Amino acid sequence: MAMYVLVPGADGRAWYWHLVVPELRGRGHRLVSVDLPQDDSAGLVEYTEAVVRAIGDPSDTSHEIVLVAQSPAGFIAPLVCDRIPVDQLILVNAMVPVPGETAGEWWADTGQADARAAFATQRGRDPGADFDLLTDFFHDVPRELTEEAPAQGEAGPSEALFTQPWPLRAWPDVPTRFLQGRDDRFFPLDFQRRNAEERLGITVEEMPGGRLLALSHPAELADLICR
Repeated sequence: MAMYVLVPGADGRAWYWHLVVPELRGRGHRLVSVDLPQDDSAGLVEYTEAVVRAIGDPSDTSHEIVLVAQSPAGFIAPLVCDRIPVDQLILVNAMVPVPGETAGEWWADTGQADARAAFATQRGRDPGADFDLLTDFFHDVPRELTEEAPAQGEAGPSEALFTQPWPLRAWPDVPTRFLQGRDDRFFPLDFQRRNAEERLGITVEEMPGGRLLALSHPAELADLICR
């Protein structure tokens, strides 16, 4: 069995994974669900340290450590792998950095805006529409969870996270998988296929669902994570 370390995306709260945790635990695995810093000055070092602290001493477990990273946590998870032994890294609807790139530069470097607009046109939506949290992120999340999310309190990534260059010289030598929702309106599937191939040399594993797979399809996501 494995110890799965679940790192949330832009929201930064462990709550994002709360439906996936029992799914994985029911399969006999150990879980660490991470709350990321809610501090606008926190950067890559502070985010990485939060994950390392949550894991604790890796020598205290005989389980394989599998790091699961949502969205901008794709910038953080490889840095964790550079700090402690990780057996597998699983990216979920993630941003994949290259050396020296900031998370702020990633959007233009990858052509995300054009990809999002093209996908909107393909699906009959307005390609010029402004970002809307409900439309772009929560469109396939059950209503009760959509209403519950704001009750967790204000949260979000720091400014520093988006301005600091990614410091590694290369992706860590850790087996890496890339899981992607085929209905993600923000990072469309074809866009992510290209990013995974060009930046990591791997193939995306697609599944039903949009941006917030841990809320919209927790059981399916847990199945794919454990595959």
